[in-house]
Amino acid sequence: MTTEPPTTVPQARWHGPQRRIGVTGGIASGKSSVGLYLSEQHALPVLDADIYARDALVAGSAATMAVLQRYGNAVAEAGQRNPVSIDRIALASIIFSDVEERHWLEQLIHPIVAKRFDVVLGDLSAEPVVVLMIPLLFEAKLTGLCTDVWLVDCSTAQQCQRLIARDGLTLQEAEQRIAAQWPLERKRPLADLVIDNSGTVESCHQQIEQNIHRKQKRA
Repeated sequence: MTTEPPTTVPQARWHGPQRRIGVTGGIASGKSSVGLYLSEQHALPVLDADIYARDALVAGSAATMAVLQRYGNAVAEAGQRNPVSIDRIALASIIFSDVEERHWLEQLIHPIVAKRFDVVLGDLSAEPVVVLMIPLLFEAKLTGLCTDVWLVDCSTAQQCQRLIARDGLTLQEAEQRIAAQWPLERKRPLADLVIDNSGTVESCHQQIEQNIHRKQKRA
């Protein structure tokens, strides 16, 4: 877990003509559900940092080779021929139990993800509104990509319950993954909008509808 002091000073925002809604939160807080709703109900393009991060570790990529060089057979997918694929479960076991290894992987992947955002945002420059799904938006200091930031919020207990149900994790594994990110209480003061996703799906959707046409102004 990070040992940096809490940050409450608003981080920089993007001031271009395009509205860029940055959707963030904690793991299993419901970010993907919010992104899916914005895509389906408002026909907005959704750019997903998690997808870009997974794409960075496809078989044979430069990042994959760097990971294999560091961890060797411990993360090589069994039975694979060249190009070798990564066993993502084995890699997750390493990085969520060792903060230094997690930081090493983040330093490898974050620049690749940021470059992918630059390329896709360039392709979508004519769109009036786009959605950027970035779980580590504050941690990776990527608020400068967004005009406004929406934090999808719920309790830590709900995060644990959802992670266990969704991914089949043990309680310890779920707690490790939650601890790998900034706690939600640290992120709330930095967001322009907090969407409470601790209740019903209908309640979450209602909050989105109440705010989709309200552009926040931040320094």
